[in-house]
Amino acid sequence: MQQTEQSIIRPDMQWFTDARFGLFVHYGLYSLLGRGEWVMNRERIAPAEYMKLMDQFSADQFDPDAICRMAKQAGMRYVVLTTMHHDGFALYDSDVVPYNSMKSAAHRCLVSEFVDAARHHNLRIGLYHSLNNWSCQPDGVDALENKADYDRFIKHTFERIEELVTRFTPIDVLWYDGWWPFNAQGWQAQRMNEMVLKLQPHILFNGRNGLAGDFGTPEGHMSAPNPWRPWEGCITHNDSWGYVDVDQNWKPASDVIRMLASASQGCGNLLLNVGPKPDGSIPQPSVDVLKQVGDWLSIHGDCIYNTQRFTYHLMERGDHRGDFMPQGLFTAKGRKLHMIVTRWSHTRKLTMGGFVDKVQSVMLHANDHSQAVTFSQQGDVVHLSELPQNNPDNIYPVLTFECDSDQPELYLTGGMRVPKVKHPPYDPCPSDIMH
Repeated sequence: MQQTEQSIIRPDMQWFTDARFGLFVHYGLYSLLGRGEWVMNRERIAPAEYMKLMDQFSADQFDPDAICRMAKQAGMRYVVLTTMHHDGFALYDSDVVPYNSMKSAAHRCLVSEFVDAARHHNLRIGLYHSLNNWSCQPDGVDALENKADYDRFIKHTFERIEELVTRFTPIDVLWYDGWWPFNAQGWQAQRMNEMVLKLQPHILFNGRNGLAGDFGTPEGHMSAPNPWRPWEGCITHNDSWGYVDVDQNWKPASDVIRMLASASQGCGNLLLNVGPKPDGSIPQPSVDVLKQVGDWLSIHGDCIYNTQRFTYHLMERGDHRGDFMPQGLFTAKGRKLHMIVTRWSHTRKLTMGGFVDKVQSVMLHANDHSQAVTFSQQGDVVHLSELPQNNPDNIYPVLTFECDSDQPELYLTGGMRVPKVKHPPYDPCPSDIMH
């Protein structure tokens, strides 16, 4: 890892920057309606009416041990659970939140069970908690409009958070969300974080109470922050966070692996979300895909975990070491460049330019088999030959190039050779191209 990265990482968060893969779980009363976690707001369901769902909230198939076992087998290293979403229903026994799972048909403290299961399976644990609360009286709208209501609302918010981090200790991440309608000053975010750190000094914060936090949370995309800082891309497995019965647009294992490769290139994490069904069970497509990803990682995990940053920039080279190839995605570790081959050619040959360093060996890894690959190199161009005609892996095979440098690079440009004078890699001026 570059020194510039080490200098902005808290000593107690190395586990986070190395984690690479985590599970996000959105579960609550909204799951019963099957129309997403914003259903109360979008359909203007009054709190008194909405909370009647507590009588139906049995969670009889919500099995924290099975969920954490599934996460572990998928190659995940941490889990994050929604303890309370914006609707104001808590999944734990609370003296502060009147609407909670102990008072529902479930009569269970689901957060306590989940935290215990995560610890049992040696997973780091993050607790998501919404600052906003649509069922609170006064609520966020009242707090905007009236100073006395604001004081009461903020007091209640602090009491919720204090109870959460006192009741569940130790945890690793406090995952804020629902920061409408205030900025950091309005949420009194500095005082909020200081209160939490007095109770759990090691805890990490995301940046959703208005402060930057310890890591970024790009949502819906896997773009590393520039300049770099610790980060996790938050992505839904289908197109929804909470359970939506008509949403069957599940991402296949190949998509998840490509997102993991992006996380590895950017030294970040993929936090993949599942939304349990009304009874608390995980939808079967999520179970199946996570099994496939876990099987792939059990063979190819070396190209995903504990990698070094291998990114590129359109306008400047800077300290970037990577570049793009149409055949797949490169990650880096020590003297090795790993290529996750997403487009396998039937020609049995592969030619790629841009290798700054001398390649000493090439290995092909597929399923449970590895073999040396015939290759030659002329300048920065490497030619591979005698490859299998068909994709030898169940999903994506991996080609490993061992180089003569401790920090090998790929570098091409928009020209047919690399200019000997100062130049942009690709774009000479700012563009809206996402990469």
